[in-house]
Amino acid sequence: MKKLYTILLLLSVRVIVAQVGIGTTTPTAQLDVNGTLRVRTTVLTNNISAAKDSILVVDNIGNVKRVSSKIVFESNLKSCVKGSFNSSSDVTLILLANACKIGFDFVEFDLNNEFDTALSEFTAKQDGIYQVSVQIKATAFIAVATNFGVAILKNGTVINRTSFANVGVTLVNVTPPVRTVTTLVSLNTGDTISFNVLSTLLSLNLLGAREDCNFTINQIR
Repeated sequence: MKKLYTILLLLSVRVIVAQVGIGTTTPTAQLDVNGTLRVRTTVLTNNISAAKDSILVVDNIGNVKRVSSKIVFESNLKSCVKGSFNSSSDVTLILLANACKIGFDFVEFDLNNEFDTALSEFTAKQDGIYQVSVQIKATAFIAVATNFGVAILKNGTVINRTSFANVGVTLVNVTPPVRTVTTLVSLNTGDTISFNVLSTLLSLNLLGAREDCNFTINQIR
């Protein structure tokens, strides 16, 4: 009989300690604290890997959970991208309706992995104000009176551009073959940024060198 009481006591203890409430008689977790929490002392650890993934958070109903510190850090990391062409060879663009998407396919750095080199397109991961800049350079002086420029597009619509016809002196073109444009733009999560070359020509060759043709996108707030 004594053994039976002991077994029953152990079983009842196991049931009781399955959920413990402090400040509540109806715990909903193994330890349910209805009140504040204070830890007077903690053990110092030299385990760096533990520190990288040991952030405790509280959800909207008070449940304590763990979240990766990497996720928290990256979710607040501002966008910073610099890109260009992958190859240094000249890039030929075929223009339709006086415009053509610039196929930037290389990133020097992309902190939030937001630029798709296959689509030559940036997709914002968070709302904010962004500074966008682009520069292109034709392979040779374009003929006098030929329009040539570059544009920044948000969700496929031009938001800023630099485009003008070359000028000449005594039939000699004196306009540099470089076009640049910079703008500030408000982006929401999922908005895209891309770049177009503008010209009245049917085709246009750009220098592939990264110091000649490139773009940057920086989130400033």
